[in-house]
This record gives sequence, C-alpha cells and structure tokens, in this order.
Amino acid sequence: MKSRSYTLSAIAAAIICLPVVLIGCGGNGDDKPAVTPPPTADLNDCCTPGGKDFPKVGGNLGNQNYSALSALEKKNIAQLGGAWVNRVEGGLNTGTNQSTTVVVDGVIYLETALGNVVAVDGKTGVTKWKWETPHGTITRRGVAVAKDLGLVYTVAKGNRLVALKIATGEVAWTKEYPNDTADANYLGSVQKVALVYHDKRLYIGTNDGNRGAAFTADATDGKVLNVFWGVPKPGTKGYDTWGGAAEADRTGATPWIHPAVDPELKLVYWTFGNVRGGSSQDGSKRPGLNLFANSIVALDTVTGEYRWHFQSVHHDIWDMDNVMSPVLADVKIDGVLRKIVIYGSKTGMYYILDRKDGSAPLGIDEVPVKQDARQATWPTQPIPRQGAWTETCVVDQQLGTAVPGDPNRAIPNYQKGCLFDPHWDIPILSVPGHGGGANWNHQSFSPKTGLVYTGYGYVGAAHSLTEASNGLRPPGTYQTGGVVAVDPSTNRVRWKKAMPYSLAHGNGILSTASNLLFIGQPDGNLIAMDGDNGNEVWRFQTGASINASPVSYEIDGEQYIAVFAGGSSIPYSDAPRGDFLWAFKVGGKVAPAATPTPPLVRRPVSGSAVSGASLPTPNTVYLGRVQTATNAPGAQESTAVNAMTPTFMTVPLNTTVTFKNPEGNANEHCATQFFEGVFNFRLKPGESANYKFTQPGEYFYNDCHSPRPTGKIVVADK
Repeated sequence: MKSRSYTLSAIAAAIICLPVVLIGCGGNGDDKPAVTPPPTADLNDCCTPGGKDFPKVGGNLGNQNYSALSALEKKNIAQLGGAWVNRVEGGLNTGTNQSTTVVVDGVIYLETALGNVVAVDGKTGVTKWKWETPHGTITRRGVAVAKDLGLVYTVAKGNRLVALKIATGEVAWTKEYPNDTADANYLGSVQKVALVYHDKRLYIGTNDGNRGAAFTADATDGKVLNVFWGVPKPGTKGYDTWGGAAEADRTGATPWIHPAVDPELKLVYWTFGNVRGGSSQDGSKRPGLNLFANSIVALDTVTGEYRWHFQSVHHDIWDMDNVMSPVLADVKIDGVLRKIVIYGSKTGMYYILDRKDGSAPLGIDEVPVKQDARQATWPTQPIPRQGAWTETCVVDQQLGTAVPGDPNRAIPNYQKGCLFDPHWDIPILSVPGHGGGANWNHQSFSPKTGLVYTGYGYVGAAHSLTEASNGLRPPGTYQTGGVVAVDPSTNRVRWKKAMPYSLAHGNGILSTASNLLFIGQPDGNLIAMDGDNGNEVWRFQTGASINASPVSYEIDGEQYIAVFAGGSSIPYSDAPRGDFLWAFKVGGKVAPAATPTPPLVRRPVSGSAVSGASLPTPNTVYLGRVQTATNAPGAQESTAVNAMTPTFMTVPLNTTVTFKNPEGNANEHCATQFFEGVFNFRLKPGESANYKFTQPGEYFYNDCHSPRPTGKIVVADK
C-alpha cells in the first residue's frame, strides 16, 4: 500500500518578518543591549527564542518553550479569542494524541493520533496538505522541520523514518531501521520520541523497550551515523555498573524524550529512562548503579562520543526516571554567568548542572537512604542541597477530616513511605510516584523572568515485587497537581500553584516576553497564567484534553497562540478525545468548543459498574474474592486489585449494603471507606456487616489484609 499526499485549497498569506529583540539571556535583572538574533527557524544556536517561527518541539534547541513575542499581554489577554479551529482528522474523537505543533514560515506542522502529518496555514487554519501513513496507527510527539533541506520528518510504524517534501507533503524518501529485536543491529523501538534536527543531522530516540539507543542519522537519507546505548555493551563505559548481571537483566534505559542541543559546545543532551527487565521494581539481580539508566548523558553532536553524564537515581527500583527534555539556559550563579542544563524531574527536584562538564554549581550531595540488602539498594541518592520543589513523603491524614485533604494524603491500610524507601513483598506507598512529579511534560525557561516553569502531578504509587510492571497507582487516589516556578540560579521555588488536575503528561508550558504562561488541562481548558504568581488570567474551552505544549508565532504583525487538543489516557483513562487544532489571536471571534465531560480526578477501580439490585446476592459485597463473569464471587481468596465482588456497585439512595467475608477465606478482611471514614468494618471469615447509604456520592473502600483490593459504591441522588 502506498502513502497518500494531497493538497487542499489554501489562502496564500504574505509573511512579514519583524525583527525580534533578544532579552537578557539570563534574566536576573541583567538585560543586555538589544540585538537582532538569527531567525529562529535556522536552529543555529541553542537559545534563540521563538518569534515569527516556533520551529521545533520545545521552541528552540535548548527546549526553552519561550516566545519573544509580546503583542499579547496582560492588558489585552481578555480579548484573546479563537482565530480558527481545524478538525484535522475530520472529527475523530478517539486515539492517543501527544504531538506538539511546530511552526515554520507561517505553516503549522502536526502529527495526528492516526500517525498522519498535516500542514495547516497558520493564518487561515486551512489544511495545505496531508500525508496519510500507510503503515498503521502510531503514537507521536512531534515532527522535525529542516527548512534548508525543504523536508519535514516523521516516524511511521515499523521503525520507519519518513522525509516529506515541505511544500507538498509528498514522500521524499523512507528509511527503515531494523524492527526485529533478535537482529544484532536493532536500535530499539523508534516510535514516540519527537525528532530533533540540526545541521543536516537528526537526533532520534527510542522508547519503551528492553533495548534502546539514542542515535544520530544523516538528514539527507536517514543513514545511521552513530549510536549510544542506554545499557552499555561489554567493554564499554558503564558496563561494570551492573554487578555481573546476566544480559537478560541488563535492559531498558531507553531515551524516550527528545534531547537538547548546544551547537556552540557541540554537545547533545539525552535523558535515559528506567531499567525495564522483568519488573523495574526488582533490583536483586542487578547490583550496582545501573548506568546509564536514570541519567543525563552529553554526547558530541558530530561523533556521538561520550563527554559526561550525571545519574539522578542510582539503582532505580521505583520507575523514577527523570526523562524530561533537558532545558538549556545561561544564568548568573554567585555573580558568574554559567551555561547550565536544567534536568528533572519525576523526583520533584531540579538537578542544575554545568552543561560543559556536568558539575553541579549549586551543589548536589550523596545522601544516605534506607537500605534493603535483598534489593541490592545503593547506599546513597543524589539530592540537590536546596531540596525538592514538591513533597517527597506521603501524609498520614486521619480519615473523616477534610476531603480531599492534603494532595499527598495516604490511602488507608498501605505502609507509608517516602521517596527512595525500599520495598520487597509488602506494597510501600510513596510520593511523588512514578506517574507524578513532572514526568514527561515540557518545561519552559523564560529569559525575561529568569525562571523555569513546569506542571507536575500528585500521583502516589505503591511498589512491591507483587505489583505488575512499574508499580500500582492505588484506586481512589486523588490525581491532582500544580504549576511551579523555580529560579535556576538558586534552585529555589519562586511560587507554586495548586491545580485541579495532574499536569505531568505532555501538558507543556509556553512562556512569553509579556510574562504570560499558557498550559492545557485534561478537561480541555487552555489556561493563561500570570508568570509572576501563577494566577489565572484567561481560559478557553478547546473541546478535548490537551497533552501537548502551546506554541506562539507571528503572521502579518499579529501574534498567535496555537495548541492541539486531542487527549491521551495517562493518567486519566476517560480524558475527552478529539482532533482540535486551535489558533488564537486578539480579537478572534471563533467561539469555544462545547464543554466535554471532564475526566474523573480519582483513580478508578477495576471493572465496570454493576447495579446492586442485579447481583446474584443483591446489594452485597464479598471481600477478598475476584468477581466472575456472572458477577458472583470467585472460589479462591485473593489480594488482587480487583478482589472485591463487585468492584464497582451502583445503588439508589437509602440502600443498605452488606459487606461479607466469605467463610472459605482464611484471613480477616476489612472494608475501610476513604476518605470520609463513614465505615471501617473488620470481619473474620463468615462475618458480615451492613451500612445504609443516606447521602449521595461515591464511596471508595479497601482492605486491611492487603490494601490492594479496592471497591467503589456510587449512590445516586434519587
């Protein structure tokens, strides 16, 4: 099957390029004389701010997500409205949309949930061309544009790099990389990672596999130029940090987010993920640091040779890989202008490093942490002297107190822990959690304020060897978050703003020269905030969850904000989906989209809703038993997450529900309701207890024998 590319009618627009003033590189009150920087789209240096163009994911090679445009400001933000909206896939309301737009010469380039690429006129919103992949659906996070070569690059299913002609979307060439994990030349899964272009080279990452590399390809034909493996090969640097582990246990460490590039220093900065072999929570068979998992690595941009690295989590057993795109900035530290890289962070910490050599100008100490010899835990972890910008221990808040309460509130019956507490067979609940902190959203550094901004999430996690994959996000957890502003010259928090949703999964921030911040939420709202304090100054309903970064560009002297609202399932499986590509400008008249059903903030239980009256034994919950296909309790006692029968019951108001510990169970079981604490039954085998629901709402409960089994009862208001 051949790929298709077709051209639609478009309105030609004359693009007027206005000079952009580069504001003092480091902020901190040290403004430099006004200069006219090179065009942003040339991608000649790390930190030319976005202006007329926003030519790559992250805005520039330093991933600053900053625009020097300032026509849109606080005094006219209320007049910002929809300039146009394009349903790029004709009204698609399904799929995984994680792609951020890029803008070159007034044209927006975007990858869709189907793996297609569209080029849209930035002034009119009319589709100029669309390439439809013949290779199948794929999750993507952003194209690369080589203006000098006249090409737009994307990735297609089957480990294919596809180069499209920038004017028409026709395929110029396709390069297939090995796609068989048994192939000695297999580089990993080439799929999600946004592509980065510089100086006729493409920097390509791999993701989500047991084997993966960061590699450089020739942008004229896709030929591999050099490769750096996240897990070192025998005889190479870092191989001996795995303590004699078998090759089958040396897995993961894939670079699943795009890098930063400093052309002046001739360095590219990659961040590598967690160990994935078997369970990422089991470190018993791989003693040692486990390089280059959980590390930032600086490589020569031309040769790919190793220059330096910094590992942020040693011997990770929590999936706390700090794989956010690193941000480059020039800031004054103790009066000296330093070229730094801002690295982090799921751990809720920023690791401020000198980007020339990886040293820590503000200090990072190896701090002793709790140990468990069974896990071969490393004795220390690197902690910035300024500490974390989010909480690192769960909070033991009593049931029956304020709801929802502290965002790091512990789910009852779990053993409570802190970041870096070891685990074995009993689930240990800790924060920020492998789905919290700042995960993989895109940060923004504003040279105007000298601050770095990021969204983050509160998504606690329970780790043990009984948990699948990377750990359990307990059902019933309130998954909220916030936005934080940190001064990288001191690594201190300037301000912090609580938000109703987790903003840790693709919810990038755009900062502008007028000190505005833009970020999208999972409920479809695009929000503008005051960069001085995080106060909301504007919002607009886009129609679908936003898991991408907003961008800014200029056409005919008008500043635009654009964002793709498509939606993704992490961490909210019910986040509203769509295919809305929006552009906004002052005086825009396009009305907001219809408000979609917002995602549920609390982590859902397993299974679908069942009417209590329809159960084999009406309005009865069996503890410690997995629900069968007939909604009856299973025959065996269990501590599975779904070991409540049923897991999800609906009843009318004033219904009495019976909670029963079946006679065949060997252990005492509980029904502990949280967080209101309206009931907490502790039942021996064969015992039961009743509760009459006199108030509407949703009631989560779990078990004291093992906190993993969790159920929910929803009480209708009539």
